[in-house]
Amino acid sequence: MMTNTMNTRDPIPARIDGDTPNLRLFALLEAIAQKNEPFTLQTMVEETGLPKPTMHRMLQQLEGAGILQREGNGRHYGTGRRLMRLAESVLLNNTTHGARHAVLAQLVRDIGESCNITAFSGSEVLYLDRVETPAPLRFYLHPGSRVPAHCSATGKLFLSQMAPAQRRRLLSAVPLEGFTANTLTAFDALDAELDQVRAQGHAFDNEEFLPGLLCLGVLVPSIQGGPSNMGLAVQAPIMRFTRERALSFLPQLRAAAEAIARINDEVPPGAPDDD
Repeated sequence: MMTNTMNTRDPIPARIDGDTPNLRLFALLEAIAQKNEPFTLQTMVEETGLPKPTMHRMLQQLEGAGILQREGNGRHYGTGRRLMRLAESVLLNNTTHGARHAVLAQLVRDIGESCNITAFSGSEVLYLDRVETPAPLRFYLHPGSRVPAHCSATGKLFLSQMAPAQRRRLLSAVPLEGFTANTLTAFDALDAELDQVRAQGHAFDNEEFLPGLLCLGVLVPSIQGGPSNMGLAVQAPIMRFTRERALSFLPQLRAAAEAIARINDEVPPGAPDDD
């Protein structure tokens, strides 16, 4: 549950059931994962039908464990750091990592430049995997690295999925820091670019995080058909990587993103089918 801030799907009535208290807490977390903004005790009572004292006790347990945390005026709950770290660890180390890495490595062989897979975490982009080009001049960013979303190609794609008011609320809690002369640090300028990104389906980091580095990113399609929390990007020094050259690789990027989406959608061996 890394990126509940991006989910704009209509809420599905929550079913909080299970044979044990722990399973019921897990079912509550599944319901909370559908949230696109902080929520109140009363909201969860209305959506689940559970008695208010029961819901209060369950939320207290999750808050006490660091899985949820209070937001704003103390009446609203949001994702806690412990849960964020757990979700990140799952993405970094899950069983599909090897298959995704093979797609990424093939993409680097095809393009000849460094490529990475990312996810959205809070207001940052988390590098899940990266394969470096053999070319002598490159920028090294290892898996687990973080980049502010407003100056990242895939970060802009993640933000573009959100309603303007929703992303402004998210970004107002963190400074739009200027890392280079090209970094967009004004909300209006960033909103205008994000509208364009949403329309075209790809985004650039034009020396906005590191001087001399150009990046082109696309989203990995979501297996649920809704907002995506995985991106794919190619990065290279501007001395050999113009915007025009980057765009020439867009078909390969999109094909690799589709391949990764299919991997994400595979049923693990031994798992029961939905039928």
